[in-house]
Amino acid sequence: MDNRLADLQRFYELMAELDSYIEGKHLLRDCHGRMNWPMRGVYFFFEDGEVRGQSGNGPRVVRVGTHALKSGSRTSLWKRLSQHKGVALSGGGNHRGSIFRLIVGTALLERDGLTSESWDNRKSTAPREVRLAEQHIEQLVSGVIGAMPFLWLDVGDDPGAESERGIIERGSIALLSNWRKEPIDPPSSSWLGKYCNRERIRSSGLWNSNHVDEAYDPNFLDVLESRVEQIRRRR
Repeated sequence: MDNRLADLQRFYELMAELDSYIEGKHLLRDCHGRMNWPMRGVYFFFEDGEVRGQSGNGPRVVRVGTHALKSGSRTSLWKRLSQHKGVALSGGGNHRGSIFRLIVGTALLERDGLTSESWDNRKSTAPREVRLAEQHIEQLVSGVIGAMPFLWLDVGDDPGAESERGIIERGSIALLSNWRKEPIDPPSSSWLGKYCNRERIRSSGLWNSNHVDEAYDPNFLDVLESRVEQIRRRR
């Protein structure tokens, strides 16, 4: 635990530096595609009411993500974030294109006693009448995710298995995850994720399923620090 605690403290020190270099966290509901987004990057979501305990003061990271890891992928950072945000005009979205939206939706359904036979059916498409019936849930999900403060880190390397974006994402999730470990910075008793139907979400304390069960390589922190330092030098 001692090494992990020290690594978590270093991780959050780097988050604090990143916060200062990009002029603070943003709310996804306030963001749009005309902002000065890097082409590729890693994002770190926080959540109101979710704070750190052992590793220091301040909010804890509740989700880490990236995009365009497969060779040849052209997905941009904003494109991925916009899939999580949803559609501004209707306030809805498409949870079939965002696992983040899907798992937040399952937690809302359970917590609020709502029902939807189609929400978690794993299909990539759905008829219009099904999507219309799900619209209210999509709007609730947009409200939850849109209110989450987040940071993003410019990591403009090429898609591929050795991408530094993948190294940072995997390492961050594995470090932050409390899955089958002595908990550090556990979620609050009222954390929405505790209502999710995925055990990995509930047990890890993160809105992530992939990599929560993995051991982390502390060397990823050197990669993270290097990328944060690059942003400092460009200021």
